Formats: sequence, C-alpha cells, structure tokens
Amino acid sequence: SSDLKFLVLNGPNLNLLGQREPGIYGEQTYDGLCRQLTAFAEAHGSTVDFVQSNYEGALIDAIHGAPGKYDAMVMNPGAFTHYSIALLDALKAVDVPCIEVHISNIHQREEFRHHSVTAAACVGQICGLGFYGYHAAMAYFLTQDAN
Repeated sequence: SSDLKFLVLNGPNLNLLGQREPGIYGEQTYDGLCRQLTAFAEAHGSTVDFVQSNYEGALIDAIHGAPGKYDAMVMNPGAFTHYSIALLDALKAVDVPCIEVHISNIHQREEFRHHSVTAAACVGQICGLGFYGYHAAMAYFLTQDAN
C-alpha cells in the first residue's frame, strides 16, 4: 500500500455536476465523484480530502495548506484554469505536485477554454475523460510513489 494523502480541489460550478450542462459534464454528481475517489483511494491504501469552492481565495488557501499534510493534489480549476495567475502562483509556491484535470475535452470547446494558465505549474493535464481523469491522476501518483 502506498499510503498517499491526496487533496482533490474543484473550482467554480463543479458543485453543480449532474445538473449543469449534462451533455458536456455528464449526469454524475459531485457527491458521486467524491464517493468514487474515496473508494479508489481506500482500495490503494490511501486517503483523499476534497475542497470545492466557487471562490478563488478558498482554493489558494487550500493549496497553501497542503505542504506537510498532502503528498499530491488533483485539481479541476474550472473556469479559473483560463485566467487565474493567482492559482498558478499558489501552485508554484508549494512543494506538492499537482495534476490538472478537466471532465470535458477543453480543446473541443470555445477557443478561450483551449489555454490553461494553471497547467504550467502542474505535473501534467488530463482532459476529456470524464470522472476517470481524476482516477488516472491519482493512479499516476500511486505509480510514481511505488518506484
């Protein structure tokens, strides 16, 4: 067992999963996502905590609080992806690796969604795989930890 401590961060409007544009984001709920990821972590001898906020500062505070508490972060910044230099700076300021995740394929959507400001401070970016993207990000860290 890896015994990793994960922090999963979700940005604005992700609390509305299942209700918001289900054609794009699917019909599974935010609570469903948290249950899935909790089960995935437990199956791999690890733990996961969740922070969802519609407020940039709350996400920044959570990132600032991660060192010494979490081994890895998985973040879906929502719309903040495309313009939050503050989130980018917070990620760069802490020594906790992060993978950026998007439920939809941001490259199939509006032009303004194609660029991520925050990905530059992340190990990598996963998009378009639905909830599986979060599992894949956690699995990557578990694999790295095993080596």
